[in-house]
Amino acid sequence: MESTPSLFAGTVFALFGAALLVWAGARTARRAPVTQGGSAAGAALTTLIGTLSLVTGVWCLVQA
Repeated sequence: MESTPSLFAGTVFALFGAALLVWAGARTARRAPVTQGGSAAGAALTTLIGTLSLVTGVWCLVQA
């Protein structure tokens, strides 16, 4: 009963984190700004949030 919400949450977190990392990596590779201000701190924060989301998603999937 508890595995279905965990699988859904894990899938959502993992897809969001992976997509955010791919998007930030593509923007950084093209030297385009990741955030509106274009600061390096914004790119680092985006990468950190993407990584944390991906790790949270994998953790939820492992717990299911």
